[in-house]
Amino acid sequence: MNVNWFLIVSALIFCLGAVGVLIRRNPLVVLLCLELMLNAGNLALIGFSRMWGGTDGQIFAIVVLVVAACEVTIGLGIVVALFRRRLPIDVDELREMQG
Repeated sequence: MNVNWFLIVSALIFCLGAVGVLIRRNPLVVLLCLELMLNAGNLALIGFSRMWGGTDGQIFAIVVLVVAACEVTIGLGIVVALFRRRLPIDVDELREMQG
């Protein structure tokens, strides 16, 4: 299979995630869209790794998956803490996180 197909699918998934981050207001949906963007990057890395015959891109994709898992853990913790304090769960209305 040609690497162009991997890149086309990766670009479509990345654009879908970027649109979701820019349009949606729910923090959980924003986190899911960020995950889509990271997975699109992983798909491109694995496609290039397969094209060049090395394993560097695959190893880097695993590292990105670990970072994404940490991001989701921290993000869900923040959302649960906000929900327990009965604060608004709208990204635009959150004022406490501005420092």
